[in-house]
Amino acid sequence: MDYTEKLRAFPMLENIPREDLAALSTLLREERFPAGKDILSEGAQGNEMYLLTEGSVDVIKATVFGDSFVVTTLDDRSHSVFGEMALIDPDRRSSTVRAKTDCRTLVISRESFDRFCEEHPRCGVRMLRMISIHLVRNIRRENENLKQVYQALIEEIEAG
Repeated sequence: MDYTEKLRAFPMLENIPREDLAALSTLLREERFPAGKDILSEGAQGNEMYLLTEGSVDVIKATVFGDSFVVTTLDDRSHSVFGEMALIDPDRRSSTVRAKTDCRTLVISRESFDRFCEEHPRCGVRMLRMISIHLVRNIRRENENLKQVYQALIEEIEAG
């Protein structure tokens, strides 16, 4: 199936030439997930990136005590992408992603992405740059969150 037009909507892919998007499209598969289904599980091995084309998902982290909390919600209106770290580093998933509504995604494996980058190096560099920017922004946001948590802890200790 040709997903070229759907791909054009994703900010990560907005500067990719149409012919490269068409080539990328051939490497994708569509997956559907019912509401409540875990798409990714924190701690599991990962090797795929997901482009959310329909629905919304919760990104969930576990605490050191085994509780979990929703870090953020992603939706199709934002043309959200998740699991992108797995295209760069085959380490374990950093969070759980659970379908909040019925969802439809486009999925690419690390192996397919690597092959695409070898066959389309200029496009691969652009995509890796966009993935890197996305990851750096997440790190910066988490650093700010840690700073706020640290400040709240200090204030709690000083007050107590």
